[in-house]
Amino acid sequence: MRLNFSIILTCIMAFYTTVVNAAELIMVEQPGCVYCTRWNNELGPIYPKTEAGDFAPLRHIQLSDQDTSGIAFKSKIIFTPTFVLIEDNTELGRLEGYASQDFFWGLLEILLKQHTSFTGSTK
Repeated sequence: MRLNFSIILTCIMAFYTTVVNAAELIMVEQPGCVYCTRWNNELGPIYPKTEAGDFAPLRHIQLSDQDTSGIAFKSKIIFTPTFVLIEDNTELGRLEGYASQDFFWGLLEILLKQHTSFTGSTK
């Protein structure tokens, strides 16, 4: 019985370690940003349903809150939307702006594959 408990405990700890160290996509936005609104309308409902959304869940923060967000950005964010790939609250890479769905998915896939173990598809 003690052996089974140890195995279960090890599995639970491995799961929580994986979750804590998971990648996350931060969308930095600001009120009045038409491209932020476009992204939120066109891709906001779709993103969580994709492999990329499952691998790197999305979190929104306001441009004005970047200094108090607890995220170690490589440089100050000026443009919105800016999508920042983070792990352990440290920036791995970013995408600035939103032109279209096709550009976003293609660039996001490159970003994820360059900086993480992501092997899936963005759509």
